[in-house]
Amino acid sequence: MPALHRQDVLQGSLPLLVLKILARRGPLHGYALTSQIEQISSDILRVEEGSLYPALHRMEERGWIRAKWVTTENKRRARTYEITASGRKQLESEESRWHTVTAAIGEVLKLA
Repeated sequence: MPALHRQDVLQGSLPLLVLKILARRGPLHGYALTSQIEQISSDILRVEEGSLYPALHRMEERGWIRAKWVTTENKRRARTYEITASGRKQLESEESRWHTVTAAIGEVLKLA
């Protein structure tokens, strides 16, 4: 199955995916986030760097995630992201909305 690019995924799903992964996996850097999304989705979902970092920036501005610089095992600096309490509340809201929308889409597909 060909990989879907960010523009092919329902708009607004990237924050949901990022928040969910951070809630489950703890602090991660951007590359690890994209790798997790690709791995968990069996490479069906792909996140381009040009979509990820602006989304992370917006999420940080909204207080959903917090970023900090760390030194990796390879002695390189990397910016890691972690979910905040506000981000956990947003995640609940986003997940609820996602389930409502996908259920509604499922109902339409049954009738179509």
